[in-house]
Amino acid sequence: MKLAITGKGGVGKTTISSTLARYYADQGKTVFAVDADPDANLSVAIGMEMEEALEFTPIAEMKDLVIERTGAKPGTIGGFFKLNPRVDDLPETLAREVNGVKVMVMGGIDHGGTGCVCPESALVRTMMRHLVVDRDDVVIMDMEAGIEHLARSTAEGMDALVIVVEPGMRSVQTAKTISRLAKDIGVERLFIVVNKVRDEEEAKRIEAAVPGIPVLGYVSESAATREADLSGQSAYDKDPQLVEKVSELAKRLEQLLNTE
Repeated sequence: MKLAITGKGGVGKTTISSTLARYYADQGKTVFAVDADPDANLSVAIGMEMEEALEFTPIAEMKDLVIERTGAKPGTIGGFFKLNPRVDDLPETLAREVNGVKVMVMGGIDHGGTGCVCPESALVRTMMRHLVVDRDDVVIMDMEAGIEHLARSTAEGMDALVIVVEPGMRSVQTAKTISRLAKDIGVERLFIVVNKVRDEEEAKRIEAAVPGIPVLGYVSESAATREADLSGQSAYDKDPQLVEKVSELAKRLEQLLNTE
C-alpha cells in the first residue's frame, strides 16, 4: 500500500497519516512514514519525543549526503549533478523507528516559492520514487498542502492520493485544486476523508461539495485527539475512537482498490 495524504494546512492530515502508519505497523507490516511537509511534525504524531524530533535532520538539509550522492552542494541551481543518485541504501540508515514505524523526514526542496532543479531536490525526489516504486513496503507520505514533492514517476507508483478536508469551503477548494493537479501528473485514484466532523448534516454538505471524488468516510471532531496534540503525544495512543475509524477507512480503501 503506497498512499500520499494531502490537504489544506490544519485539516488534520498528519493525524490521519500517523494513525494509518501505526495501524499498518500493528498489522505486522513494514511501514515507512515519510514526512514530506516542510513543517515537519509527523514523527511526533507517531510517538517520537519532541526533543528527538527537533534533532531529526531532514534529508534535504544533509549537506554532506547531498554532495556525496549528487556531486553538488545544496542550493546549487543549474550546473552538473546527478539527477538520479543512488539511494537504495538510505532507508535503512536514515529512518528512525518509532512504535514499529520507520520514519523519514524529507524537508523542503523549493526555493523562492517555486520548484527547483537542484541537488537536494534530486536526492529527495529519487528517494521518494525508490520508496514508492522499488520497495515492497507500506509507504504513507504526509504531504504539504499540495503535491510539489510528487514527480510523475513517483505519482504513477502510488496506490492512491487521499485528500483530507475539514468542514469549510476553503478546505474544499484546496481539495479541488489538488485533485486537478494530481490528475495532471497521472494520479487517477483519489479519495476524500472528511475530518473534524461534528454531525451527519455537516458531513453530507462537504461530500456534496466534492462531486466526482469518492469519500472514504468521516472522522469526528475529537477532544482526545486535540489533547494528544497539545501534549505532544500520539493520538493513536490516546484516542481509541480515532484508531477504530481510521482502521475502517483503511479497510474500505483496500476494498475499493481491490475491486478496480
